[in-house]
Parts: sequence; C-alpha cells; structure tokens
Amino acid sequence: MSEGAAVALPEAQPPAALGRPRRFTVPGLRWWIAGLLTCITIINYLDRTALAVVGPTLKKELSIDEETFSYVVIAFQTVYGLMMPVAGRVIDWLNIRVGYALALAWWSIAQMLTGFAGGWKSLAAFRGLLGVGEAGNFPGAIKTVSQWFPPKERTVATGIINVGSGVGALLAPPLVVFLILRFNWRAAFMATGALGVVWVVLWLLFYRAPDRHPLLSEKELEHIRQEEEPCPAVDRADEGVVRLVLRERNFWALAIARFLSEPAWQLFTYWIPFYLVTARHLDLKEVAWFAWMPFLAGDIGCLVGGLLSPMFMKLGLPVLTARKAAVTVPALMMVLVAFTGSAATPGLAVAFFSVGAFAHQAISSTLLTLPADIFPKRAVATGNGLSGTLGYLGGIVFTFVVGRAAGTIGYTPLFWGIAVFDLIGAIVLWALLRGAESSTSEVAR
Repeated sequence: MSEGAAVALPEAQPPAALGRPRRFTVPGLRWWIAGLLTCITIINYLDRTALAVVGPTLKKELSIDEETFSYVVIAFQTVYGLMMPVAGRVIDWLNIRVGYALALAWWSIAQMLTGFAGGWKSLAAFRGLLGVGEAGNFPGAIKTVSQWFPPKERTVATGIINVGSGVGALLAPPLVVFLILRFNWRAAFMATGALGVVWVVLWLLFYRAPDRHPLLSEKELEHIRQEEEPCPAVDRADEGVVRLVLRERNFWALAIARFLSEPAWQLFTYWIPFYLVTARHLDLKEVAWFAWMPFLAGDIGCLVGGLLSPMFMKLGLPVLTARKAAVTVPALMMVLVAFTGSAATPGLAVAFFSVGAFAHQAISSTLLTLPADIFPKRAVATGNGLSGTLGYLGGIVFTFVVGRAAGTIGYTPLFWGIAVFDLIGAIVLWALLRGAESSTSEVAR
C-alpha cells in the first residue's frame, strides 16, 4: 500500500454514513468546533507562558539568570520545532480525534512534571518534554479547520482558534502569580497542567470528523464543502506526504515567512516579564498588572487578521492574493515595535509591545491558515508542522541572541530587529507564493 493511501484511510468515511438521518443537530456546529480548539489552545499557551511568569522567581530560588533561562527556553523551542513535522505526520496518519488527544495528554503531564525541577538542566529537560506534546496543537488545529471550513471562512476560524494563544498568555501572569504567592512556583505548574487532563476527556467526548458527527446537519455539511478552490500542489497518489510538501515552492514561501515572523512572538511570550523587571525595574505584582496587556491586544489581532482575507476576497482578489495582502497590512504596523526601548515610561513600552502583539497575531492568523490552502487535505498537518519547524528555528536563533545580548547591549537593538522581520516575510510571500492558476509545482531553488 502506498504512503499516500495509508494516510488517507483514517479520515475516510463510509458512504452509508453521509446520508444517515440526524435526529438532532446543532446550528453552526463548525463554530463550536472552532471554540473547542480555542479552549485547547488557551491551555497550550497557559502551560507554555507559565515559565515566563515564573522566570523571575526561578532567578532567586534556582539561581537561573538570563543566559541559563534562555537555555531552558531554547530546549522547549528546539524540541517543539523538531517535533512539529513529526506530530503533523502522526496526525495525518491517525485521525485528528486520537492524535490531538495524545498531544494534549502528553503536554499536560509534562507541564505537571515541570514542578519537580531542581535546577536549570532538569527544568530544560521537562520543558523539552512539554515541547513534544505541544508540537501537535497547531498541526491538528489547522487540519481540523481544513475539514470543517470552506476557504472563505478558514482565516476567520484560525483567528478564533489563535485567540487562544493570547488568552492563555493573558491568563498566565495573574493566575501564576496568584499560585506563586498563595502556594509556590511548583504548584503553578501542577495546577496549570491538570487543566489539560480535563480537556482531553472533553475532546474525546465531543469531537468527530464532519462526515461522522451526529450533530452536524446535512445543510451545514454542504456549506463546509462549498467553494473548494483547486489546490496549487499536484497530488500524486503514489507520492509520500513529506516529499509532496517539500517539493512545493509555496511551502518554502510559507516557511521563510514563518521563520521571520516567529522571533517576535517568542520575545513577547518569554521575555516581557524579564524586560519589565530588569530594564524597567518593576516588581512581580506590577508585572502581573502589565504583562497581560500585549496578549489582549494579540487576541484582538487574531480576530482582525482573520477578517482581513475575507475582506480582500470580497474586493475580488483570489484566495492566495488576499492572504498575501492580509499579511502585508499588519507587517507595516510592526515597525512601531522599534520604539519600545526608547519609550519614556513602562506603560508606554507595554503599549508598543501591545501594537506588536496585535500585528503579529494578525499575521499569524493568515500564516497558520495557508497550509489548508496550498496542500491537499492528507498533507495539511504535515505541511503545517514542517513550516512550523522552520519558523521555530527562527525563534530559537533569536532567543539565543536575546539571552546573550539582553545583558550586554540591551533590548533596543532586538526590538528594531523584530520590527522589520515581518516586512521582509511579506515581500517573500509576494515574490514566491503562487495559486493554482500560476503554480508550476516546482521545487524551490
């Protein structure tokens, strides 16, 4: 049996199920599915961002400075980045319901284990385990979007799901600080990890593929399947999924854009508390008051970014041209982040962070959706995972630079860097990304 056929079977549905009567249906069920994915993404980022909030406490209790803290972050980023294509491949092979549940259960257990760390090395090891599981979140979510939404709604759905990253990061400062002050930093990891175990059960209870979901109406199923545009990638039945993805020029356009985009979000996610404490001299309670604001702005950016593509499509632009325009507009806003270091007050610095988080998440809503537009369904999770690996490589390199440079030359040159990276990424998309009408499916050179 060919590799292509093997990965398609778990998602296939027997024809008899398509016409079976449904006694009770939920209107707009696809949006409830998006909400379910959003909640899981909230947990994903709550678990991830807890480390940043605990960071200043670890500096005192485990003698972890900026450099060793960067090693801990890099451990997560490295494993997360390397595992994204593996997780995507597993989800393409298994069905989404089982693959996603495995990922969520794994990272929840790893989050609880982090509470047993005794130094930066064991902390790095546990965060690496976290990265194994969390790598499955977005490949699974975007594959779900590709099956539950027509093209014109995909960035909206992705934007809603991506709100979870901001909400999780937004909840982390007050929740984790409360747990630290009420109990200790170890309890913060234990409590946040336990939340994921609950959602494993909810996911297994409520998720089914569209053709199999007993609560999905025939009318909504027809809506989901409408307006499918031809996929730019030529899908050969005897070709493996990884080869299919890597030979596409569109993949490399997406991967480069994600490589340039990821450093900004890594800085916002992991370094805002450190920056506010070390450069702006705020205490832990003041950090809890300020650190959530950029992530609220990021949530709004997710929704706005999701709406940009449909707006451009209504103006008559093809899907991929609308996606490129939707990346370019917020990329121009990212320039304002360059002024963070020279801001007169901590509040103004947080305002610039907030503009950057808004712009980045608006861009992210489009970049995360693109695999559903440019690859056949059997390769969507793998395409997302492989492009995510290259994106995280950019984040790893930048995190290493931050760890080395923050204590010597300061943060300002780093802010200038992330201010222009997304503009370069937008230029790459305009130069390389092609739709079905012009794609030659050639391997990037």
